[in-house]
Amino acid sequence: MLSYIQIVLAILLGILILIQHSEGSLGAAFGGGMEGGTRTRRGPELWIFRGTVIMACLFVASTILNLLY
Repeated sequence: MLSYIQIVLAILLGILILIQHSEGSLGAAFGGGMEGGTRTRRGPELWIFRGTVIMACLFVASTILNLLY
């Protein structure tokens, strides 16, 4: 049963990661593209970010539980 929960959590986590807004490009990965300071998350973007963090924590917890039992 725990394996099925992990599969569902992994799929949901992947979806949440993919729908997040990203300002980075390949140039930003190598240090370029930095135009100003930080950006504040608001509205739906904040909820998607928080949901991603919660989903990641649940996935890690389920993985640890799967290892122990």
